[in-house]
Amino acid sequence: MLNDMSTKLISTRSRPINIDYNKLPQHIAIIMDGNGRWAKQQGLPRIEGHLQGVNALKEILRACKNWGIRTLTVYAFSTENWGRPLTEVSFLMNLFERFIKQELEEMQQEGVCLKFIGDLSALPLSLQQVIEHSMAITQHNQGINFNVAINYGGRDEIVKACRSIAEKVARQELLPETINADLISQHLDTANNSDPDLLIRTSGEMRLSNFLLWQIAYTEIYVTDTFWPDFAPKQLEKAIVHYQKRDRRFGKIK
Repeated sequence: MLNDMSTKLISTRSRPINIDYNKLPQHIAIIMDGNGRWAKQQGLPRIEGHLQGVNALKEILRACKNWGIRTLTVYAFSTENWGRPLTEVSFLMNLFERFIKQELEEMQQEGVCLKFIGDLSALPLSLQQVIEHSMAITQHNQGINFNVAINYGGRDEIVKACRSIAEKVARQELLPETINADLISQHLDTANNSDPDLLIRTSGEMRLSNFLLWQIAYTEIYVTDTFWPDFAPKQLEKAIVHYQKRDRRFGKIK
């Protein structure tokens, strides 16, 4: 199963005919949920669900790039996930590090601009070093922006942004009356990215789980019962088609 991690991203260069490529969501965010339940359903240990989830992610990343999605942001590990069993947390940290090392060359060839968001300082040092290296060498790539949220929490992100702004006010670098929504957005982990147009959550759970709380103010939400390891480009196509049927008014009346 570990050998699957080195498998090349699945080719999805033939674009689905059901999608209107003039109305693509430019930024898709995904809460990748259901790895453990998928494994249980298959009679496998939870770690097998995470391994299969990595393969699903590679397929979705390639599909997004080839279909013209500009940015993909995925929820890999939340600030709350530290409460899981120590063996599972340790496995996930090792999995993240191995994934980056094994896939970095191909992502570089594919033009993936890789960025990690969240409180990276709490991660194992070796993982921090791998993350820093991967972001440095892919920072100028323009094929697709790929944001991976590790040790990320939406509330924590907003608190950090407010603290940073408050420090600038205290140093008299900012006036309180200049603080607005755009300024706050510029201090978030996702600065320089547009807000997500579409948020996908797998496994049927109807909650945000502390993910991108500021950024999804007007994001379209799509929930599927499919567990993440089974979420393939066909399911992504279905989510995009569903999104394109929405009437996005952003609180206004056309």
